[in-house]
Amino acid sequence: MFQGGSSGGSAAAVGAGLAIAALGSDTGGSIRQPAAYCGIVGMKPTYGRVSRYGLGAYASSLDQIGPMTQNVEDAAILYDIISGSDDRDSTNAKMDDKVCQKLNPDRKLTIAILPAYLEGASKDLVDAYEQAIEALKNAGHTIVEKEMMDAKFDISAYYITATAEATTNLARYDGIRYGNRVEGKNLQDTFIQTRSNGFGDEVKRRIMLGNFVLSSGYYEAYYIKAQKTRHIIKDNYDKIFQDVDLILSPIAPGTAPKFGELKNPIDMYLSDIYSISVNLAGLPALSLPICKGANSMPVGLQLIAKAYDEQTLFDGSLSLEKQINYQG
Repeated sequence: MFQGGSSGGSAAAVGAGLAIAALGSDTGGSIRQPAAYCGIVGMKPTYGRVSRYGLGAYASSLDQIGPMTQNVEDAAILYDIISGSDDRDSTNAKMDDKVCQKLNPDRKLTIAILPAYLEGASKDLVDAYEQAIEALKNAGHTIVEKEMMDAKFDISAYYITATAEATTNLARYDGIRYGNRVEGKNLQDTFIQTRSNGFGDEVKRRIMLGNFVLSSGYYEAYYIKAQKTRHIIKDNYDKIFQDVDLILSPIAPGTAPKFGELKNPIDMYLSDIYSISVNLAGLPALSLPICKGANSMPVGLQLIAKAYDEQTLFDGSLSLEKQINYQG
């Protein structure tokens, strides 16, 4: 099974039946995308709903821990266990309400669809989207069409924000206080050797990009603009949620790519096009399998809810799961 994100190992373990459930961390889709690739359920809570205490931070304003399970009900059970107040996390929302005992797949909801998001999408993705819409209609939900801002702005805002925060978080791994250490000829050489040998190419690439966008002369041109774009993305979601309860969205451009199919980092970054806006806005979302593609690999979609409305997210997801009756 293809990794598809930093929580790919968790997704593969659950998808292969080696574990009933697992935890993952979602910064830009790293729970939801590998869950979609592996034919399981992956849920990203609202930012702050689950304590980040003990999580190895990548991008602190985006990271969120969530459940990866074989069905929606198990995801709700695990979510209830890990969510809640924690004084050790300053970003924790300190909300202790639970969802599992109130699960109601029979609620009738208004769900937005995003037809423009499917322009240029693979046939597998289009077929899955149409199948999910039909299933939601059969369950009695109201379907309305909405528009999101161009996802290319999501990509730009996300990678500027995430790499800037990663640069700061990873600065502590200097070989002095803890972690990997490679002795050099002097203190500066020890820093260089430790970080050169301890970080892989992709991590180094993101550290360099983060240092660039935070550097003098480029901070306002890139980082400040990214934060303004992030605010616009959140406002766009808020506007849609004035009229609907949930949004049905793609989670990945298609099925899991083959090893080596993504030839360069840009191709890899673009594969996150449908997932990262949720993190930028701090919203809850749940990915669940819909069908198999032409290559017999799973195709997943995600439902997105308002901030702190995990109850509606799980209710709608359970309703869709029951209608789809996906067989892995």
